[in-house]
Amino acid sequence: MQKKLIECVPNISEGRDLQKINEIAKQVETVDGVKLLDIDPGKATNRTVITFVGEPEKVVEAAYRLIKKAKELIDMRIHSGEHPRFGATDVCPLVPIANISMEETALYAKKLAERVGNDLHIPVYLYENAATEEKRRNLANVRSGEYEGLPDKLTNPDWQPDFGPSRFDDEVARSGAIAISARDFLVAYNINLNTTSTRRANAIAFDIREAGRIKREGNPITGKKVLDENGKPVRIPGKFKGVKGIGWFIEEYGIAQVSYNITDIKAAPVHLVFDESVKAADKRGVRVTGSEIIGLVPKKVMLDAADYFLTKQQRSLGISEREKILIAVKSLGADDLKPFKPEEKIIEYLLEADAPSKLVDLSLTDFADLTASEAPAPGGGSIAAYTAALGVALGTMVANLSSHKRGWDDRWNFYSDWAVKGQAYKDQLMHLVDEDTAAFNKIMDAFKLPKKTAADKQVRAEAIEAATLYATEIPLKVMQTAYESMEVMEAMADTGLPASISDVAVGTMAARTGVYGAYYNVKINAASLKNDEKAKELISKAEEILAKTKERETKILSMIDNKMN
Repeated sequence: MQKKLIECVPNISEGRDLQKINEIAKQVETVDGVKLLDIDPGKATNRTVITFVGEPEKVVEAAYRLIKKAKELIDMRIHSGEHPRFGATDVCPLVPIANISMEETALYAKKLAERVGNDLHIPVYLYENAATEEKRRNLANVRSGEYEGLPDKLTNPDWQPDFGPSRFDDEVARSGAIAISARDFLVAYNINLNTTSTRRANAIAFDIREAGRIKREGNPITGKKVLDENGKPVRIPGKFKGVKGIGWFIEEYGIAQVSYNITDIKAAPVHLVFDESVKAADKRGVRVTGSEIIGLVPKKVMLDAADYFLTKQQRSLGISEREKILIAVKSLGADDLKPFKPEEKIIEYLLEADAPSKLVDLSLTDFADLTASEAPAPGGGSIAAYTAALGVALGTMVANLSSHKRGWDDRWNFYSDWAVKGQAYKDQLMHLVDEDTAAFNKIMDAFKLPKKTAADKQVRAEAIEAATLYATEIPLKVMQTAYESMEVMEAMADTGLPASISDVAVGTMAARTGVYGAYYNVKINAASLKNDEKAKELISKAEEILAKTKERETKILSMIDNKMN
C-alpha cells in the first residue's frame, strides 16, 4: 500500500535569532519518519517558514512539538515585524501531497488544532479547508487585527476561537493565537521569455492569472477604466482560478519572466499554465524558452505533465516513472536556466533518499549474488515475484512498441491503455519482491522474542502465528497479481506487434512461473499455521489461482503458436 503523505508549513514569528529558529525547527526531527525539508528565515519580516513532510500522524506530532517549543521561546509581547501575525506560531497549514484527500487532511488539521488548544492553552482558529464557517476560510479575516487586536477579538462572540482559551490572560499574551488549516499545495512557477520587456511579461500574466486585467474603454492599455455600480474597476478574468501572476525582469539571467503562484494545482495544473502561457506569448511575438519550478513539487505534478505531453504526441503513457519525469522536464523546459534534479526537487524522492535500501534497487548482478549467498532471504517468494514482474514487463514492452508502430497511429491509445495496465502490474510485483522478504524477516523476528515466562511464550506464539499468516498471504498476493497480469500478454498475443510475438510468449511463461513459485511458498508457509481452517482456506485459494493460470497460459501459447505457424 502506498504511503499517505502530507506537508506542513508552519510560519513562526522569529526570523532573526538563528539559535531560537534552529531549536524550534529541530523539534521536527525528533519524530521518526518526518523529513525536515527547508528553513527559510526573513529578517525584515521577523518570520521563518519551516517545511517538513511525512505520514499524517507523524506530521501532526511533529507540528505539535514545534508549536510547543515556539510557545516556550517566542514572546509575542515584544515581537515586531513587517508581516501580519498574531501568534508565536502564526499559521500552520497541512497540505495533502500523496494518496490522501483534502477532506482527510482537514480532519488531521482539526485533530492538531484540538490538541494545541486544549494542551498548550493557545487560541486556535481553523481556516481554508478546515474552517468551521465561511467567513473563517480566508486567513486575512481570521488574522484581522493581528496580535494587538487579540484582546478584543477573543471577547467578540463572532470570533471565538475554535479551540483553546477565549480570554487574553498572561499565557495567551505571551503565545498569541494560531491559525491551522488544510490547504492545497502552492507551486511557485516562473515562465522564461526571450524578451527583456516586463510589459510583455505582464500582459501574458494578465491573460493567465485569476485576477486577469482591468477592463478599459477603447485602448486596452491607456483607455479609461470601466467601473461597476459601486465605482470599482471591472476586471476581465484570466484563464485560471487559483493563479496569481506578474511579469518581472531577472538581472541574473538577463531575461523577463512571468512569475506565478499556483494555489490550486487541480484547477490550474502546471502543464496547462505552461501551455496557455506559450499561446499568450506567441500572440505577442514572444517565445517561451523554458520554465523554472521554485522549491519543491509533488511527484504527481510532474507525472501529470508527462501524461499531458505524451497524449499530445500520441505516445504511450505506459512508460516508466523515470522516463515520465524526463519527458515532463524537457516538455516544460524546466532545466532551461539550471539543471532540474528530480532527487532534489520532488518531495517523494527526497523522502526516499532516507528510506532503507530495497532489493529492487540492487543491480541485477548484486541481486543474483545476494540470492545465491548463505542469507536465507531473498528466497523463492521474492524470486517468484521478480520473475512475474519481468514477464509483464515484456508484455508492456510489446504494448509500447505496438503503440508506436507506423501505420497503427489510430490505435495508439488502445495500446497505451494496455501499457499503463502492464506498468501497474509490474510496480505491484516489484513491491512484492521486497514485501516477501520483509514477511520472512518478521517470522525470524518473532522467533527471537523471549520465552522465559508463560506470558512471554504466549506473546511469542501469537507473534509467530501472525507473521506466518502474513508470510502466506504475500505469496498468495503474488499469485493473484501475476495471474491477472497475464491479461496484458493475452491482449498482445491477440492484437500486438507480430514481430514481437515471441516476447509475449516469454512474458507469459515468466508470469506463469511466478504463479507456480509463489504457490509453493503458500503451501510451505500455510503448513506452519496452527489455524488449520485458515491454512486450508489459503491453500484452496492458491490451487484455484494455479488452475486458472494453467488454462490462461495454454490459451495464450496456443494463440501464439497459431500466429507463428
